[in-house]
Amino acid sequence: MPSSNGTRAMLTIPEVCKELNVSCSTFYDWRQKGRAPRCIKLPNGALRVRRNELDYWLNDREDAA
Repeated sequence: MPSSNGTRAMLTIPEVCKELNVSCSTFYDWRQKGRAPRCIKLPNGALRVRRNELDYWLNDREDAA
């Protein structure tokens, strides 16, 4: 579902991993350790990450050098 700025409002885990340049196993490891962006679990068990949640998660990890 595209948002008003043309990007998808919810991303699949492979899409998130591609954007972050990490493997899916790394993402699931982060998730298990509570270090991944918040996910939405759909009724079929699939996970999605809201675009704005991923952006917030990335901003929160910026190095304040």
